[in-house]
Amino acid sequence: MRKTIIELKKADLTLGTAASRVHVLKQIDLTVEEGEAVGIVGPSGSGKSTLLMVLAGLERLDSGEININDVPLHTFGEDELANFRGKNIGIVFQSFHLIANMTALENVALPLELANTRNAFDIARKELEAVGLGQRLTHYPGQLSGGEQQRVAIARALAPSPSVLIADEPTGNLDGETGRHIADLLFAKQAERGTTLVLVTHDPVLANRCTRQIKVRSGSLEGPERREEAVREIHRA
Repeated sequence: MRKTIIELKKADLTLGTAASRVHVLKQIDLTVEEGEAVGIVGPSGSGKSTLLMVLAGLERLDSGEININDVPLHTFGEDELANFRGKNIGIVFQSFHLIANMTALENVALPLELANTRNAFDIARKELEAVGLGQRLTHYPGQLSGGEQQRVAIARALAPSPSVLIADEPTGNLDGETGRHIADLLFAKQAERGTTLVLVTHDPVLANRCTRQIKVRSGSLEGPERREEAVREIHRA
């Protein structure tokens, strides 16, 4: 039996103030096992990206619990949370979020340096070589294609050897062929390292590559979580 690496209990979150307040997440219970690749899907405004940001430690719950690797993140202050996130959670954004005046090598090395990791630049160089950018180390983001920038972002996310990899629409800003190459890379690295992958996507092809899909609607989880459970539901109908 695999270890539970992510656990949400009665996770509840409201964003905004006064008339603009929105109940985004509603008493969500969720478990993710070590090494899973989980796709979070649902219509725009359903709460799926907010759920992902909670799992990434970038949004704080109003109530409920979030445990990653049995660590209760809901009890942490901002500094503790940032420290934990830097060492245990890799994040890949749709818009890359690279620092424009830093080279590819510097972008990947930065989170390692912030975590006081020894040989940060050696590790960064190896990660860039692993995603096929060994010849682009000294190039700035503006000198790289969209696909190359996302490869840098993946290298940066994987450099600290996180136990959890979070991806928010990782192919959303890329053309179809480039997006497929990035998806291949993402899943290959996840499988190679046994990392737990949780991603948000509107792309059904990308979602179907995951071992499980979680459907979010109006801030709640909807329907069977596991593929085999979904198949049983179809046969019952």
